Amino acid sequence: MKLLKTSNKNGDVLIPILAVLIAGFGCLAVYSASKYSAEVLNGDKFFYLKKQVIGLLLGVICIVLVNLFDYKFLNKIKYVLVILSFILLVLVFTPLGVENYGAKRWISLGIATLQPSEIAKFSFAIFVAGYFSGNTKNIKTFKGILPVLLVGGVFCLLIMLEPNMSITVCVGALMLAMLFASGVKWQHLMIITVPIILAVPALIILEPYRLKRLMAFINPWASPKGEGYQLLQSLYALGSGGFFGVGLFNSRQKYRFLPFAESDFILAVIGEEFGFFGLTLLFAVLLFLGARCFKVALKCKTLFGYLTVVGITFIFLVQVAVNALVVTGSIPPTGLPLPLISCGNTSLIVFLSAFGIVYNVSKDCEKI
Repeated sequence: MKLLKTSNKNGDVLIPILAVLIAGFGCLAVYSASKYSAEVLNGDKFFYLKKQVIGLLLGVICIVLVNLFDYKFLNKIKYVLVILSFILLVLVFTPLGVENYGAKRWISLGIATLQPSEIAKFSFAIFVAGYFSGNTKNIKTFKGILPVLLVGGVFCLLIMLEPNMSITVCVGALMLAMLFASGVKWQHLMIITVPIILAVPALIILEPYRLKRLMAFINPWASPKGEGYQLLQSLYALGSGGFFGVGLFNSRQKYRFLPFAESDFILAVIGEEFGFFGLTLLFAVLLFLGARCFKVALKCKTLFGYLTVVGITFIFLVQVAVNALVVTGSIPPTGLPLPLISCGNTSLIVFLSAFGIVYNVSKDCEKI
């Protein structure tokens, strides 16, 4: 079995370069947003920055590693990735699981923690790509798509039990997007889509804290010191930024006014410090990266490569959009980080690895 790559094509080198540069900016943003709280809580203003830099370095190493082999090798290990992701998701509910803010979403590795749901998203994308490319006849029958629904359903169930509705919805949306990209019949897609859409309000009603978040989204001023507090502080930060911002390191909301300033709501701090102009530039770069990835998908020679890149790009753009909508109060609050920028080593390493895979695929494409 020949695993080592022999192609001399350069591929779209702009994709990994952009991903690393955005992650580098993320390190700067994490330091700015966290230096005060890190010093107060941990006695070291560089506490979160050090973790983020380590994640960036490990992510760069992963980009190199995933390009040592032909990307088609991922197709050969798709079931291994699914089983590994399943085991990691189950381990969250064992004594190895780490609980924060009432949710068990991490596994303790001693010196660090791991968030299995971040890995499961991309493992699922690779599995779907490999499954359909192995037998395209599966795309045209409902029976043929059942394995995809089974794996996606199990992943969603385990992630929901953590609980983590935001990632659950992300995986569910990924499943629908990849089925659509695969060319599944629209009748089958509707049969799957309708129950998923109906399940969302049911999941909100079943958990009181989700109802509180929904009410806070509708009228945050009804509970300015409770559920509406975080959204109001986020809006204060964005409003203070104006057009050009208050300047790097000059955010006021990061002084423990805005919860999760270095993670889920880091975009609010960036908006405060760089203003509307800075946010526009940042989103232009993020969207440009997504567009380059979609271009790779369209130029790909294999169905496996096409679907893998579509899945990775969809996850990236959906998380960017959802995070932005949450921070601006356009949709109810949910804990979904901003890819490559929010504090969180697992997310950073996995996303950089994913863009490494896209770059790998681009070397087997027509000229981009």
